[in-house]
Amino acid sequence: MDDIYMLTDVALLTKIGEKLKSIRLRQDITQKSLSIAANVSLSTIKKIEKGEIRSFDSLVRLLRTLGKLDVLQPLVEEDQLSPSEYYQLVQSTKAHQRKRAAGQININNKEESEW
Repeated sequence: MDDIYMLTDVALLTKIGEKLKSIRLRQDITQKSLSIAANVSLSTIKKIEKGEIRSFDSLVRLLRTLGKLDVLQPLVEEDQLSPSEYYQLVQSTKAHQRKRAAGQININNKEESEW
């Protein structure tokens, strides 16, 4: 495969559209039935398969319907903390904890006021 960073935006979108068409055909789904299942217009399906991807929402709907939404997984995962980052986070939390009074109030031994 070509280095993805070497592709122009148009070439990249064209490759994505071709891949989506290939997936659809392997699953034996017509453009019309895909458009109904994904709740997008038939013309949108045709445009996306030609590489004319104008709506991220439509692309996500197609990926979900084709069972390929997992290609977006790296974009929604939380970054994992390294052990040293985790340690620093725990230490900074401990340093900022509110201090509480250690003593208790003794109600029975009140001092009388001089007033």
